[in-house]
Amino acid sequence: MNAKSAISKEIFAPHDERMLGAVQVKRRTKKKIPFLATGGQGEYLTYICLSVICFSICSVTNKKPAQASITKVKQFEGSTSFVRRTQWMLEQLRQVNGIDPNRDSPEFDLLFENAFDQWVANTASEKCTFFQVLHHTCQRYLTDKKPEFINCQSKIMGGNSILHSAADSVQSAVQKASQALNERGERLGRAEEKTEELKNSAQQFAETAHKV
Repeated sequence: MNAKSAISKEIFAPHDERMLGAVQVKRRTKKKIPFLATGGQGEYLTYICLSVICFSICSVTNKKPAQASITKVKQFEGSTSFVRRTQWMLEQLRQVNGIDPNRDSPEFDLLFENAFDQWVANTASEKCTFFQVLHHTCQRYLTDKKPEFINCQSKIMGGNSILHSAADSVQSAVQKASQALNERGERLGRAEEKTEELKNSAQQFAETAHKV
């Protein structure tokens, strides 16, 4: 089990939360922490996770209201478990800064109502995937006060995100399979018609030959 799957199972699943995405990060400007909460000094890995929790169905709208959040999760050196740290509601996110819209870059900033963090993702592609999921989630779960996405590549904001691409790929595969089945059905239908014609012709020939 990889780290992100473990985080989803250990941190979010017990609270009926569904993790939508995560990105491993490091601070662009490291903070000096002489004493950790574990009682000693040591290194740790940091993950920024996006999750959603659905509540009971509303009797009026017959829909499950959802609450999305961004959570900082850490794994300390020598430990196999993960620790939930700071958490923000998605409504508190004010700005997502991709730093450079012209190239794949691992750097990004997140601005909340009461916090500002400068991060470097493990890879540029991991950051891009997280941004695509984050943008999609904001559009889906926030009705107003959506965060501003600045200095982001167009593939993050447009219809070419991995979510849309995956959906398009599935839809295309279904359409191709359906077309193949239809074409096969048509060929079988024509073959059956031809067989019936040959059968009728043979029967007519046999009747004529018998009369002669």
